[in-house]
Amino acid sequence: MSIDKIARMKELVSILQKAAYAYEQEDTEIMSNREYDELYDELVRLEEETGTILAGSVTQNVGYEVLSSLPKVTHLKRMLSLDKTKEVSKLKSFLADQEGLLSWKLDGLTIVATYEGGTLVSAVTRGNGTVGEEITNNFRTFKNVPLTIDYKERMVVRGEAIITYEDFNQINERLGEKEDKYKNPRNLCSGSVRQLNPEVTARRNVRLYAFSLAVGGPEFETKSEQLEWLHNIGFQIVEYKKVTAANIEETVQYFAEFIDKQEIASDGLVLTYDNRLTQHLLAKQLSFLKTLLHSNGKMK
Repeated sequence: MSIDKIARMKELVSILQKAAYAYEQEDTEIMSNREYDELYDELVRLEEETGTILAGSVTQNVGYEVLSSLPKVTHLKRMLSLDKTKEVSKLKSFLADQEGLLSWKLDGLTIVATYEGGTLVSAVTRGNGTVGEEITNNFRTFKNVPLTIDYKERMVVRGEAIITYEDFNQINERLGEKEDKYKNPRNLCSGSVRQLNPEVTARRNVRLYAFSLAVGGPEFETKSEQLEWLHNIGFQIVEYKKVTAANIEETVQYFAEFIDKQEIASDGLVLTYDNRLTQHLLAKQLSFLKTLLHSNGKMK
């Protein structure tokens, strides 16, 4: 599949969403009917060529089913917690002579999404690691996830649902003076994802950053290959850097320097082994806590 085609589809979805909103909600036109139809037809063609439909695509008629409560679902595999450290020296010891991946530990809500036959069939929150809540209808309204993919076997992807600082601030600004403001993006995201009415979720601009492939996909030897494959089939992935014991300190510093430029909240870093066999045998990943980076005055 062409990466350029997926990128173009994301661009088209964004443009057509804005045009549709302006016409339907604001009674204005930001492009002619001819221009809209040409872009719409291009999006349909690309969806057919790639076998992928992105969430929010105007080619889909989205119906909002309001629930009385969120169903509870038991995860097939228990989601483990991260070991934690505040010392770079422990990151070096963890790596030893292995290559690892260092990535943002996003401060949102972890989601497990399952696809079968190339179509999204369920999305469940992490919950307590064993039992989560089904939020499939809400997940379909996320701004950047594929609803169909060009992979027909069963696939389970894990990611973090987030709301950007920009969207968080805009939502707070729209509240009246007497209304309680949301405290932070994570709390707003958690409440948005767990709404009983998906239409509310749709208005909050929730996004997903994939960070692991739990089931399915090609037989890659490394996690980095898995992440790039997820990116190529339509998922937005968490930013990561390949690291060794020799460059881990400078890579931590890279993340510390860029935290203020991030559009999304982070409460630390996550270190995993890149080799999947090593990761499986040791069944361990390490969380580098926000407090240490905060000592540099870089963390939000």
